[in-house]
Amino acid sequence: MYRYFIQPQLNKFTNSLVGYEMLIRKYDDQHWKLPQNFAAISVDEQVNLLKQTANRLGLKVGSISFNLNRSQFIDDHMAEALIQAQHELYPVKLIIEVTEEESDQLVPEEALVAQAKQYAEKGVQISLDDVGSGFNTYNNIKPLLPYADEIKFAMQNFRRETREGEIVDQLQFWKEVASRYRIRMVVEGTETAEEDELLNKLDISYRQGYFYGKPHLVKLE
Repeated sequence: MYRYFIQPQLNKFTNSLVGYEMLIRKYDDQHWKLPQNFAAISVDEQVNLLKQTANRLGLKVGSISFNLNRSQFIDDHMAEALIQAQHELYPVKLIIEVTEEESDQLVPEEALVAQAKQYAEKGVQISLDDVGSGFNTYNNIKPLLPYADEIKFAMQNFRRETREGEIVDQLQFWKEVASRYRIRMVVEGTETAEEDELLNKLDISYRQGYFYGKPHLVKLE
């Protein structure tokens, strides 16, 4: 059985909830865990569950974010289903977070750009996840930036890679990128009051992380 957990995203300076990130989990061995193979979950099951969860929330937020790896992002069946979901969920914005996996490096850049154009034309927003870490360097995501509405910077990735000393410089760099392309920048993985204060000093308003709220299950019954 699959369900979505949700984690709040907020604008710290207006003290407002702006959206939720949807995180799919599988119930197995008496507990919820991250699915081992996302490709094994059918498109229709994922999108139908997305719509059920969003409706259960009562559409009380401005946006809901839905994760796709690059292979899923260029899948035409997935695109058709999500574009239809956006029509049904309007005026709530559906945001596709484009994640990275090692196998995604084989996905052609031209296919990514073409699909990004289609989503943008149909009113589905695009978020580029995990910028500055892993494969998502500036040069690798630059072709997608003209079609993006958002970039996400994950502080937990830098902690995991023992790159904490780079966080401030990287935050300033990506904030400048977001300003240049006139898109939102969301910082996720915020876990402490010190990190919260750092983002205040850097004047970064959009936040996500355990400091503001942990993912929790949305019951559909």
